[in-house]
Amino acid sequence: MYIVIIGCDRVGSLVANRLSNEGHNVVVIDNDEASFENLSSEFSGFRILGDAGEVEILTQAKIEEAEAVFVTTRKDNLNLMIAQVARNIFDVPCVVARLFDPKREEIFSTFGIKTISPTRMAVEEFFKEIKG
Repeated sequence: MYIVIIGCDRVGSLVANRLSNEGHNVVVIDNDEASFENLSSEFSGFRILGDAGEVEILTQAKIEEAEAVFVTTRKDNLNLMIAQVARNIFDVPCVVARLFDPKREEIFSTFGIKTISPTRMAVEEFFKEIKG
C-alpha cells in the first residue's frame, strides 16, 4: 500500500516504522526536521519537510495516489483540516486522524473522518482494569 503519514512524533514515527517494515510504501511529512530522527535506521520510506496544511506539500507527497492517510499531529484542528483535504480534495479512500479531545469526535465523524482518540482509549483501559 501507498500510505502518507502526517506528523512524525512518537505515534507517527512508530506507525511509519512498522508500515515500512511490513513492506508498504510510506511518506512521512513533518514541519520539524528533528522529528525525522524518530524514524528507525531501517525506515525505507520518504521524508518531506514542510507544512502539511499546504496543498503544495501534500501534492509533493503524491497524496492523490495514497491508499491511506494517517494524520497524527498533536493539534486536533490541524488534523481535521488535513483529513478533510485528503478525503474531499484528493479522494483518499482511507483517512484516519488522531484526536485528543473526545468532544470533537462527532465533528470529525460528520465529515466522514475516522478517528483514534488516545484520551478515550486510556479511559476505556482504566475501566477495563476495575471491571477485572
